[in-house]
Amino acid sequence: MAIAGDSRPDIIVVGAGIVGLSAAFSLQHKGYSVLILDRTGPAAEASRGNAGAFAFSDIIPLATPGIMRKAPRWLLDPLGPLSIPPRYAVKLLPWMIRFWRACHPERVESGIYAQSDLMNLSKHALLPFLKKTGTGSMLRRDGNLQLYESRTEFEESLPYWDIKERCAVPFEHIHGSFAISEYQPGLDKRFVSATYTPEWYSISDPLEFALTIADIIDNRGGRLETGEAVAITTQSDGAGVKCADGRQFSADKVIVCAGAWSHKLAATLGERIPLETERGYNTTLADQDIELRTQLTFGAHGFVVSKLGNGIRVGGAVELGGLDTPPNFKRADALLAKAKSFLPDLKTEGGTQWMGFRPSLPDTLPVIGTSRQSDDVIYAFGHGHLGLTQSAGTAMLVTELVDGEDPSIDLHPFRPDRF
Repeated sequence: MAIAGDSRPDIIVVGAGIVGLSAAFSLQHKGYSVLILDRTGPAAEASRGNAGAFAFSDIIPLATPGIMRKAPRWLLDPLGPLSIPPRYAVKLLPWMIRFWRACHPERVESGIYAQSDLMNLSKHALLPFLKKTGTGSMLRRDGNLQLYESRTEFEESLPYWDIKERCAVPFEHIHGSFAISEYQPGLDKRFVSATYTPEWYSISDPLEFALTIADIIDNRGGRLETGEAVAITTQSDGAGVKCADGRQFSADKVIVCAGAWSHKLAATLGERIPLETERGYNTTLADQDIELRTQLTFGAHGFVVSKLGNGIRVGGAVELGGLDTPPNFKRADALLAKAKSFLPDLKTEGGTQWMGFRPSLPDTLPVIGTSRQSDDVIYAFGHGHLGLTQSAGTAMLVTELVDGEDPSIDLHPFRPDRF
């Protein structure tokens, strides 16, 4: 990506993941000059290796009373759906207390409706965004199939489907292995029920999608600087960013979209936002003979199987391990072994493993809003595993905040100081 001159931009966007790139594109499209500042380059972190889903029906937070019942059992399995490395457990305790509080039924309900508002906005913003970026051909509308291995597992999911129905999420319950095979052939016959959600889209390759947006921004005169932002500063005529190498940048507005590193920047303004790193693992497989008709979700095991280009990506699970704990790729191996048992024809040799950092808040909602210290600093981070899903909607909200317009949805549930 070419770098233009050193003139002061209207906007600095800190973070070149899909949320930051989408915000930068939206702002540039409105006529603002933009500088994108990222520690490693465009889509080099979580936006590089995600499952590629626009999971608009995924409105249930991770923090629910149900997960608190399951968590002790999951935590006994170091390769299970939820894991906390022992060396990180003490440091994680304050976040876990907030997570436990977020499981209160009233907070869960209000969070679901807030998430639903953001999902609906993001869904309606997506197609116009794809049209503006010329990336519509990358979109797949294959839906998602949530699979259950027992009648009990299916029945435990029904209260959440009732909530989704109240939020106008379309879905269909399916029973029996033969009926399930009509949606996805080749599945092991252990699955007794499934739920199909048609408005769960995907992108052919999330990395290619993000890099395409970065190229468009570049071709239209945007700048990209590679550097580690270590502090945000307020100024009389805007805001600034300090980098680890001593460089400083200033602009009228600074947008913080730095993913799992964002809370460190907020802390330099005296704002303590309890963001944690939800680490995800996956394996990308090429040259598959099976036809993946839809994305598959194995909820009891915490992972998905997605189509990626001409290959397949197997990944997911939650490891709350921070930014510095070494990766444990046995987790990726375990997911791949399970996928093979669920899809017997899956060829698992020669895959490429990956681990990424998802920025997660205790209540599963992102932070979207202005800093308490300055209206010229806007936060847009903490989307967890929904960054791609909510990128177009978040970009719209950020642009409205920069323009001084009333936001399209109520941002009170997403405010930075809610904790």
